[in-house]
Amino acid sequence: MSNRYGFRGYIASRPVRGLLQPQHVQNIVVRDYAARNKLPYLLSAAEYAMPGSYMVLQSVLESLPTLQGIICYSLFMLPQRPERRQDIYDRIFEAGCTLHGALEGVAVNGPEDVAMLEDIFMVDRFAATAVPAGF
Repeated sequence: MSNRYGFRGYIASRPVRGLLQPQHVQNIVVRDYAARNKLPYLLSAAEYAMPGSYMVLQSVLESLPTLQGIICYSLFMLPQRPERRQDIYDRIFEAGCTLHGALEGVAVNGPEDVAMLEDIFMVDRFAATAVPAGF
């Protein structure tokens, strides 16, 4: 019998993609995602507001042996640097867990899903720096 139970929510105290959403709204999005996907939801951990802080995420990653996975309010809460994200993916998969992005409706179930997710990050970075036509 497994000692793992549930998916820890992970929400933000700082803007995500330039938008600051109240934590209670983020929790509603995470809980709804869990319910729609029949995932047992555990209370969310809220990341500190300091830019570049991932101390709470590190704490959640340390608790992976007791979890089934993590449901982020948004996958864009993950670090901007690809190598830091890869380290997070590796830790999640090595623990036999999964990663979910509630806002995007995306499940990252294994290494085969990472390329798709990294493509999303690449397109987002490109779109943020692209100059609109006519300028």
